[in-house]
Amino acid sequence: MTDHIASLKSSKHKFSLNWGYLNAITSGMSAIDLSSLALRNLHDARQFAREYGFDLDQPATVARIRRGHREAVAFIAANFLAEGDVHLIPAEVRLADDPLQLLVYASQRAEPPESLRMWSCAVLKVMHGIFYIDSDLKLRHFNTIREQVFASLDEVIHKDGDEYFLTDGEVCLPLLHYDKKSHKGRNSILLKLLQKAAYLAADIYDHLGVRLTFATRFECLLALHTLQRAHVLSVTNVEPQRTRNTLLDLDAAKQVFIKYRTLLDRSGRYPAELLQTMDAELMALSQPQTRSDNQHSGSGFSSLQVTLRKMIHLHGEESAADPEGRDVDFFFEYEIQLMDRDSHERSLSGPASHEAYKRRQVEAARIRVFGRELLDWIASQQAVTPA
Repeated sequence: MTDHIASLKSSKHKFSLNWGYLNAITSGMSAIDLSSLALRNLHDARQFAREYGFDLDQPATVARIRRGHREAVAFIAANFLAEGDVHLIPAEVRLADDPLQLLVYASQRAEPPESLRMWSCAVLKVMHGIFYIDSDLKLRHFNTIREQVFASLDEVIHKDGDEYFLTDGEVCLPLLHYDKKSHKGRNSILLKLLQKAAYLAADIYDHLGVRLTFATRFECLLALHTLQRAHVLSVTNVEPQRTRNTLLDLDAAKQVFIKYRTLLDRSGRYPAELLQTMDAELMALSQPQTRSDNQHSGSGFSSLQVTLRKMIHLHGEESAADPEGRDVDFFFEYEIQLMDRDSHERSLSGPASHEAYKRRQVEAARIRVFGRELLDWIASQQAVTPA
């Protein structure tokens, strides 16, 4: 039996506290915003990796860590560095024989060269995101999820020749564009993770989704009503904190609808011209809508974006997460986005375009991964390197 004697003394090291690391834990700081770790040696690094979830006695686990390291270095070089600047990553980090050594480098704030700590931190942050993606059970069953989500949408979105229509069996609205996002690429998922405070793959809500574009904003409102009548969209399956509305002023829309309701009822053919008239009045009455929590959306980007929860069912062998092979059910979030013609056209160029959005997204992720200290170091190295 081992006797334990209370003590604050250490025979090997001067007693101290890592205030920065402790502050990060107690204040809820994201791992991606740390500038260093608090490990003393490779033994600590192995303990850290074990608690992270890696059994280093398993060759497959070691191979997985090495793959994650290679992918992280390649991701940084492709997304965050200018062409030809990969040499700025120290060889000890870029070509590490043992990626666990990066954990030690990332903890050596007081030891030169500082570049080892800064670059190790950057690579480890990206590796952390990669491991979260690879460990997300929902992504492992993505094909089944996609089939079940789109099966519901296919019931209300019909194709006739080259044209698409949204219908609940009674109302039938013509679509200008029907864009289906059937999978978010690995690179895009990782970029999004690196911007998010929560830093979890489970918090990526737009793996799957559709964008429905109509001629007018008023038709977007009617589409919302149609989706609700078809029970694709209901109060119980909407993720309320994820609703982004920069498109529709419901108070103004109600005024316009009441004014023109009788004319709508009397319409024979599809009332395209009447809807355009209603839309013009809606725009004149509307107040700017700013319900959006996406800091990277450009000015002028207008849409109504709703995140929905869909219960997914895994059956038999597919539900391997259950040791007895029983069916497994879980919720998966996907997005429906509504836009009118003018908003869609603005999204094709300028600040509201997808390309501009991605550039802002990449820059935000770059700043978080590198941190101001490493960004300044990179700038200083580029300044002394001949063009």
